[in-house]
Amino acid sequence: MYDPSMRVLTVLELLQAREQVTGPELARCLEVSPRTVQRYVARLQDLGIPVEGRRGVGGAYRLKPGFRLPPLMFSGEEALSLALGLKALQHLGLTSLTPAAQGAGAKLRRTLPDALRQEMEALEAAVQLEASDWVVSTDAALLATLLRAVREHRAVRFAYHSRLSADSLRDVDVYRVAQFGGGWYAVGQCHVRQALRCFRLDRMSALSLLDVSFVPPEDFNVLSYLRSSLPATPESQQISVWLGLPMGELRGRVSNWGTTLTEEGSGTRLQAQREHLEAFAAMLLGLGCEIRIEQPPQLHQVFAGLAQRCQVLAGTGKLSSPESAEPRPARPC
Repeated sequence: MYDPSMRVLTVLELLQAREQVTGPELARCLEVSPRTVQRYVARLQDLGIPVEGRRGVGGAYRLKPGFRLPPLMFSGEEALSLALGLKALQHLGLTSLTPAAQGAGAKLRRTLPDALRQEMEALEAAVQLEASDWVVSTDAALLATLLRAVREHRAVRFAYHSRLSADSLRDVDVYRVAQFGGGWYAVGQCHVRQALRCFRLDRMSALSLLDVSFVPPEDFNVLSYLRSSLPATPESQQISVWLGLPMGELRGRVSNWGTTLTEEGSGTRLQAQREHLEAFAAMLLGLGCEIRIEQPPQLHQVFAGLAQRCQVLAGTGKLSSPESAEPRPARPC
């Protein structure tokens, strides 16, 4: 806890939790000098918080009797939304924020009336969120610095490790940061390449803010850029199919990974890059809608193979794996 603003708020938390706290106790808790504690108390007083101090032997600080900050008021849905959001942080690759999330949850519980607090505790006990194998752990401090750079329109410098090239030093005007396909990405104008580039946060190190400002483009859509620009593997095949469902009905049923949906007539054009066509074809069948295949031609053969296997299963109730099939790592469909 090195942010002075956070330490000032911690002083207020301690004063609200106890009748009085001595200066040396505050100094030990905050790991600062008694003189710094005096500055923090003065800051609270400047903000209108009635902190009283008693000098001499046995001296201490306390809040004026009867003073309490008004409690935060949440509706039931708001409280449950906050609880779910805190619980989901680790599933976004931000496991380093787990202690902070637990602390925020504890503060939230203290502000709620008994009925809402019991609902929140029941939710935490009953709801389990499964972590995806595709989530990449991300440094929360690095993410916070990038978000500051985006907010202040300041360039950043970092060392970047790529699978395809040696480590390099990059200066980048970061336009947006996004969580996509299980990983966190920063997208912006790279000064080295003189072009728009995306960078995985887990491959960044030695990040620093530069005293160089920039003007970001208006209405930059980072998710659209990532969908269209992330490289495919050498084994990936280009897929283009027409689906007889409105685009809105496909949201959440089709993976965003390497996928673009476009309204076309009464249905939706789906374009994607996939390595394993059989899993993708099975997903398309599960949509229960009309399918028109444009490419690749092999997708017709894959559907024919699935049809034969379904006929066997319908007749015997038992289906063995194809002898030629080998275990393959799962990928989003």
